Amino acid sequence: MEKSYENKEEVKGIIISKCKGGFIVDVESCLCFLPGSQVDLRPLKNIDHLMRVPQTFECVKLDKKRGNIVLSRRAIMERARDHDREKILSKIKDGDTVNGTVKNLTDWGAFIDINGVDALLHITDISWVRINKPSELLSIGQSIKVKIIKIDADTKKISVGVKQLTEDPYKKAINNYKEGKNYPAEVTKVQDYGCFAKLEEGLEGLIHQSELSWTKRNIHPGKILSPSQKIEVQILEKDMEKRRLSLSYKNTLPNPWIKFTETYKVGDSAEGLVKNVTDYALFISIKNSDLDGMIHYKDISWTEKDSDLKNYKKNQLIKFKILEIDKEKEKIRLGIKQLDKDPFEFFMNKNISDVITAKVDSSSKNGIFVHVGDKNMLVLIKKNQLAKEIENQRTSRFARGDKVDAMIAELDKSKRKVVLSIKALEAKQSKEAVKKYGSTDSGGVLGEILGPLLKKNKPKTKK
Repeated sequence: MEKSYENKEEVKGIIISKCKGGFIVDVESCLCFLPGSQVDLRPLKNIDHLMRVPQTFECVKLDKKRGNIVLSRRAIMERARDHDREKILSKIKDGDTVNGTVKNLTDWGAFIDINGVDALLHITDISWVRINKPSELLSIGQSIKVKIIKIDADTKKISVGVKQLTEDPYKKAINNYKEGKNYPAEVTKVQDYGCFAKLEEGLEGLIHQSELSWTKRNIHPGKILSPSQKIEVQILEKDMEKRRLSLSYKNTLPNPWIKFTETYKVGDSAEGLVKNVTDYALFISIKNSDLDGMIHYKDISWTEKDSDLKNYKKNQLIKFKILEIDKEKEKIRLGIKQLDKDPFEFFMNKNISDVITAKVDSSSKNGIFVHVGDKNMLVLIKKNQLAKEIENQRTSRFARGDKVDAMIAELDKSKRKVVLSIKALEAKQSKEAVKKYGSTDSGGVLGEILGPLLKKNKPKTKK
């Protein structure tokens, strides 16, 4: 054994038993150790076919002191493989077509035996058609023809392909299929993001989710199309470089947007059913159309409060005005408040310090609500603005239906904000009275001078 080790000579032996980490081999009555990793080129789960059958080994380690001898069957097989590989490589070149046998399958490809030499067939080189696993088209032991794609001169690795034996169907698509035209197709797969459809054998494209329907949004493609279904598609784009074919199903169907724009225009009044109520909008199924529109809570009433949404229920029939039609983004904006004149228009020709007459609607701890203008805009006059004197700022002084005069204290037309004040009106009237009838410096008491006048001009409730 020592001589064989030094000269790296092959030895004959028999695997007689299994032990920890490997096996015991009898070489001319000398017991040697064969590690499990050195049995074959690849790990073997079962070596029963090798037990007690004469095998050739190489002595890779010899320790005289410990009497430890390590053998390798793998080293013998690697040399044989390398010799065979060199022999095979000398006979083939890139582009050659050769026969092979499927030796092993993985999720990402297959190993092909070419006269004892392994070659890699990647999953992307099996078929022009997209596949999920090599096992869809290949099986172990199957005889196939492959084309040599590349032989690495350094690593001696061989890459092969099957699809390269046939013409790329995408090249045919360039000549036989035109963008913007409709063609018959068959649905092959349904994914979360769309559907794949086959125009002919080896030629399929993607119908993205956005190209499945004019109206059905945010639903699974499987609810629109199903595998093996015969349909018509329109070719949107051909990309030879990326080998992508983009298809549309909805473009082969009547476009509801055309009918809608022929029926309705911006500014038209229409009606429809409430399809859904969210925390920010109403979604409406528009009557005499296949399209939906949205009413934002700010377009429900001139108060622009999200609480206005609570007044509407699913399947409720409502009237509205069409505010915007965006065919590009496929959005329709609707409004309810636009059916009526904007009550704030009453203040558009008004200015700060103008005096208006309002009608009391109700009172609260914060003040009184009054109706202003012919559209009865509801405005709050705060409690501290009801009178100059604190004792007169009681909301109980005002009853529903009473008419009161108030001054415009603040006015922001761009933000649609107005502040009304009876207090400011009283102050203005007092100032004018002082100017006309006297002043506090005249020696008289202001109350005595203005008493009768203020009593006469004081804003009283009018019924």
